Amino acid sequence: MRKIKFTKEVLLIVILALLFITLSILSPDRFLSVDNLQSMASQLPEFGIMALGMMVVLVTGGINLSLSSTAALSGILGAFVLSKFNQSGNPMITVLVAIFVIILTALVCGAINGTVVSYIGVSPILTTLGTMTLFEGISLKFTQGGAISGFPDQFMWFGNESFLGIPIQMYIFVFVIVATVIKLEHTPWGLKVYMVGCNPTATNYSGINIKKVLLKVYLYSGLLCGLAAIIMISRYNSAKVDYGSSYMMQSVAAAVLGGTDVSGGYGKVTGTVTAALILQILSSGLNILGVNRNVVDIIMGCILILVLTINFISSKRTEIKGKNKAVKKVNAVSS
Repeated sequence: MRKIKFTKEVLLIVILALLFITLSILSPDRFLSVDNLQSMASQLPEFGIMALGMMVVLVTGGINLSLSSTAALSGILGAFVLSKFNQSGNPMITVLVAIFVIILTALVCGAINGTVVSYIGVSPILTTLGTMTLFEGISLKFTQGGAISGFPDQFMWFGNESFLGIPIQMYIFVFVIVATVIKLEHTPWGLKVYMVGCNPTATNYSGINIKKVLLKVYLYSGLLCGLAAIIMISRYNSAKVDYGSSYMMQSVAAAVLGGTDVSGGYGKVTGTVTAALILQILSSGLNILGVNRNVVDIIMGCILILVLTINFISSKRTEIKGKNKAVKKVNAVSS
């Protein structure tokens, strides 16, 4: 029989299965209930899509701290269109215009990040920290700290309807997963993204336009934020500055737990999606078991630190092994 290749992704799937079985045994009536499973299926897509948006950026060795702010701002501008023209025009046209505004806003936010990082040369962490504050300030200007509501019933389809018992947003999430796998792992652009993360200097000397690659990465990250915003404001039937604010750090945790190297060069869609599932199931399971929400955040933080530490130690060991092999080869040749 063929041996299963033991990778980070396989390990995550094993952890996911064990976690699901454990919570099913501890609280079968509540955890395995239809309501709880549908609740997790409703919350996972927006979180998972934003985690993929973070993963794509991390693969290049960057980071997008403005992830949740981009989703909030694009959702708020879309909500403004939905509420403003809800009673005065055709509901379907209003919904289409709002979706266009949401996606366009998210792409503009991604373009700002990408331009500053790639063409001006400011570090990703400083750039996105600044744009996070900028986007949040614009959002507060529009909402004055409140919520925008009053959407057409047709817009509720994205975040509250189901097909064959599965929430519509899960179908959107699956589409995003497939599109991201194809884009990252089966196109020349995806290969360039990994090359930039591995060694930007060598990539630049190979004739690849790094600036254009990075710009497209942040544009794609922004696009995913826009899709997450559509699902989020539809599910809540309103838009507010702090909607999805917790997803920024959770998306980093999901990407890192999924095996993405924070220094760039490695990251798999399957790993990130599996990690998002683990974090979602863990969060829901702990809430069902009566664990305080603040304690859940502490556990998530500990998991992130632990995974980062393990990945750092593992990379150092690999680096040392590589150096030792190189030294042995040199000694063998010289002798």
